[in-house]
Amino acid sequence: MTDQNPPQGTSESVRLTPQQLDALGQHLVWRIGRDDLTDEVVVRVGLASAAGQFAALSRLRSVPDADLEQALASGQIRLEWVE
Repeated sequence: MTDQNPPQGTSESVRLTPQQLDALGQHLVWRIGRDDLTDEVVVRVGLASAAGQFAALSRLRSVPDADLEQALASGQIRLEWVE
């Protein structure tokens, strides 16, 4: 992993081993749903230590699997990192 955060709106490629992903996954919290304010399909991910911050964000409604698959196929998913 990297200690640097890319500027907003950019992406950075990071390669992790399966073992690193397993170790990281044990410390993550995520929510998937349709944003109550924007109606976008959103995936929110953060460290378990930031779990309280999820409550401060807009509500996510449940999204049917078919809608999630369609949003994924069309690249219409918003990914948010919660700190």
